[in-house]
Amino acid sequence: MISTRTKKEVPETSSLFWEQPYWQPFRTIAKSFSGYWIACIPLTTIITIVWHQAVLAQNTEIKILEITEVTPEAIIQLQGTLNTIWVLIAAILVIFMNAGFAMLETGFCRQKNAVNILTKNLIVFALATIAYWVMGFSLMFGGDHPIIGSGGWFLASQDPATYNLKPFPIGLPISVFFLFQVAFAGTAATIVSGAVAERIKFVDFLVFSLLLVGIAYPITGHWVWGSGWLTTLGFKDFAGSTVVHSVGGWAALVGAAILGPRMGKYVDGRSQAIPGHNMSIATLGCLILWIGWFGFNPGSQLAADSSVPYIAVTTNLAGATGGIIATVVSWKKDGKPDLSMVINGILAGLVAITAGCNEVSYWGAVIIGAIAGVLVVYAVSFFDSVLKIDDPVGALSVHLVNGIWGTLAVGLFSLKTGLFYGYGMGQLINQVIGIIAIAAFTVVFSVVAWMVLKATLGIRVSREEEIKGLDIGEHGMEAYHGFVKEQDSFSGGSDKGINDVDVRAKSGV
Repeated sequence: MISTRTKKEVPETSSLFWEQPYWQPFRTIAKSFSGYWIACIPLTTIITIVWHQAVLAQNTEIKILEITEVTPEAIIQLQGTLNTIWVLIAAILVIFMNAGFAMLETGFCRQKNAVNILTKNLIVFALATIAYWVMGFSLMFGGDHPIIGSGGWFLASQDPATYNLKPFPIGLPISVFFLFQVAFAGTAATIVSGAVAERIKFVDFLVFSLLLVGIAYPITGHWVWGSGWLTTLGFKDFAGSTVVHSVGGWAALVGAAILGPRMGKYVDGRSQAIPGHNMSIATLGCLILWIGWFGFNPGSQLAADSSVPYIAVTTNLAGATGGIIATVVSWKKDGKPDLSMVINGILAGLVAITAGCNEVSYWGAVIIGAIAGVLVVYAVSFFDSVLKIDDPVGALSVHLVNGIWGTLAVGLFSLKTGLFYGYGMGQLINQVIGIIAIAAFTVVFSVVAWMVLKATLGIRVSREEEIKGLDIGEHGMEAYHGFVKEQDSFSGGSDKGINDVDVRAKSGV
């Protein structure tokens, strides 16, 4: 018998089931969702399951770590790795200070000498690296002789004891220690560049830099940071107020004195201002140096420990105070706030705190920086007007004078051995002995080196080269080719400007 049910009856039965009143709320909800939303339901389920499994795995891993014993050897290895990474970063910061010196010195000098100054500041670190690699590092840290180091030339030894280092991880790897120390060596040579700027022959500066970094600096550095006699005496210079800054300052003083002043600097015995051509890049140079000092001083801890941030704070306090006090003093002295004094005040405070940044109080750092700010202002006038030593960038006032002051300050403000904290005169006497000994050696060495160079190569450029600028005379190029120059705008033409200077030169200016 044939069924009497039609095709229409089947959907009617199923539709009656879905259209019952109690399904109305679900029908309303279903209409509000698109097909994309419905597809998200299984995806959400999968994510929830995976997340749950990840949490379970993490909990399992934590439990495994909890039951795994952390050995003392693992801790020492980790600490050694952290020390190495930190000193590497600090070395890079100190190396970057070469950019700061280049900007500072170039800005403080005239535009016609910009290429010469930039070239010197760039090549000097390359020279320092090679000279220190060949012999400087060995003279400074090799062996245990009280006067001079030896052994491990060309960084050839793989034995840390050759360079008075402990094996890794207790001590630093030889490679990292060398990189950090060569950055300091390059700084000493760069200090000289500023004081002899705008009149020294390029080749003579290169030769002297090699001699300073390869011989003089490492020998006096061995006395303090190697196993030398000043170390045994108890002399303290944590990061180099004397070892780096004063050594560079003494060498610069001798060089500037033997070279003589720039043409036009003194007229009838009176000092004439020779303004720098770009105070913007000089200011940038100061800021780069300020940042680099956070590698210079904290990095000298040679470890990543709790002393590093403390040293950074004392360093910053001294630099900031030096800048503020130098601004106030120069403002009072000359009637207007002098940007060059702000810059040199900051640097003076940083130089001064370098010797004792690890063991002076915060108040001690502020006082050291404040005195440095006063000293730098009057030292500039002293060298310029009294001694008549022409120092275009104030390197002597910043690095030499405040290197000495910072070294003496250790004997006064050290929380461990300072006179002001009840420890007597012993440390201060040791500081004086170290300053005098290092000064005597560096001055004698520098006099001999500069005089030999003067007798053989002739250390000063010709009058014509100095008038036209060392960029043309020494390098055959200009830093600002195509730009209107100061002498053009004031005299109406470059030839006339040069002739005017030449006339003043012939008249004794």
